[in-house]
Amino acid sequence: MKIAVLTLDGFNELDSFVAAAILGRMRGAGWSAAITSPSARVTSMNGLTVERQQPMSFVHQADAVILGSGIYTREFAADPSFLAQLDLDPSRQIIAAQCSGTLLLAKLGLLGTVPACTDLGSGPRYFTLEASKWQRY
Repeated sequence: MKIAVLTLDGFNELDSFVAAAILGRMRGAGWSAAITSPSARVTSMNGLTVERQQPMSFVHQADAVILGSGIYTREFAADPSFLAQLDLDPSRQIIAAQCSGTLLLAKLGLLGTVPACTDLGSGPRYFTLEASKWQRY
């Protein structure tokens, strides 16, 4: 199983690194997890810069995609050119999100009527996408 851990500028280190490390431990079962990003290097919310392991196009090949969180998730969710790169296929991919990564799921229409939930640092705790605006529950 190929797993893309989507990691964007402003990412939360715990979300991206812990997911990649734990899922990477399943190597013996044929799993691989890779830090995946639209840019060659990404800088975390705390200033740590890392090189991606896979380019953004890897999300299309992956069997599973985890949308990570970060301080700029709202800005990425508002960027049509970025969202166009996230042409995910729930019929063949396992798709998950952590914290503010759920905002991307909502923006992509993958949550239906289920609210996206995140922490207090991302703004209001519960969101739903209605008429192209984030609404507070």
